[in-house]
Amino acid sequence: MYEGAVQNLIDELGRLPGVGPKSAQRIAFYILNADASEMQKLSSAITQVKQTVSFCEVCGNVSETKLCVICRDERRDPSALCVVEESKDVVAVERTRSFTGRYHVLGGAINPLAGMGPEQLRIRELVARLSDERIQEIILAMDPNLEGEATATYLSRMLTPLGIRVSRLASGLPVGGDLEYADEITLGRALEGRRIISEGTRFTQANAAEEFEQAVEEETAEVEAQKAAEPSAPRQRWNGSMFDDIDDSEDTGSTDDEGSASDRAVEQDAGGQGAGEQGSLNEALLEQEIQALPVASDQFGASQESNDAAGQEAPRRVPGSMTAEERAAAAFDEEEAASQDAGESQDARRAEYERQLAELRKTPLRTAKPDVPPIPGKTYVNPWE
Repeated sequence: MYEGAVQNLIDELGRLPGVGPKSAQRIAFYILNADASEMQKLSSAITQVKQTVSFCEVCGNVSETKLCVICRDERRDPSALCVVEESKDVVAVERTRSFTGRYHVLGGAINPLAGMGPEQLRIRELVARLSDERIQEIILAMDPNLEGEATATYLSRMLTPLGIRVSRLASGLPVGGDLEYADEITLGRALEGRRIISEGTRFTQANAAEEFEQAVEEETAEVEAQKAAEPSAPRQRWNGSMFDDIDDSEDTGSTDDEGSASDRAVEQDAGGQGAGEQGSLNEALLEQEIQALPVASDQFGASQESNDAAGQEAPRRVPGSMTAEERAAAAFDEEEAASQDAGESQDARRAEYERQLAELRKTPLRTAKPDVPPIPGKTYVNPWE
């Protein structure tokens, strides 16, 4: 403890931000040991600051006049407005020489523990400045801490309904820093706020299965379009001229003129129908062709004699027709022939197998007999003998 004046100076200096008891003591003794003229300059500077310096009526930055230097500069871009917490932040942004717009100083950040709420900040003045239609974007440049994030969130929710573009300063890695020493939040924000260097010219490929299905659909549609464009030919159907191809070589009395006449008769009887239409059967021509065919004497001799004896006309057989008994007999004969052929082929295969086996047994072993048996007293035996 020191006497009156010295202790009062130490106490007043200790009230300054960032100055503790030890620092306040060192500063007080520096003032005691310094020249009186230097300390007079310090006291006059403090007095002049408190008498002449105030805050800008528009942006809230420190100024000796009603308007600060930035607000008086007409070369500034009026469409961009950067919102900061303190006046010292204005100096930090100006040092970058990257921003040419105007500023708005809130005078702090929302901190309920310190008794600082939205009512203590210059938020009303900010909303009043937005009546200027030239403002198109608001940049929230708060500190990346808890109080700064709370203030930025509050302002963004309040300003978004106004239809003005609201942006936030990017948070990421510092220049010259290392990735391995960066914390998770900083690195995550750096990834979210990454800057695109080039959009690229490559396009995203679709699913291969979808491309295949689309190609198949296009090909099917093309084939159907071609079929619809091509004229469809009329379908050929059966007509009465099917009997024109019957072999009439046995009929010695028929000539080409008669055949052509028969064809013309069929066409006339068909009622003038086209080649692609089904005509009616010419019964007279069919009866004429059947009577012209010869009758087999071996198969129908007995029946013809019996019919002649009875005075009846022998029935005419249609070429290629067989009775049920004849079909059964033909099937039985085919089965007998097939079984006989199968037995002969099986006997031939067995004989061939026996012959090859006998030749194989006569063939000597291909393995050369060694000069000295591997086991004394043992001899090699031919397995085929």
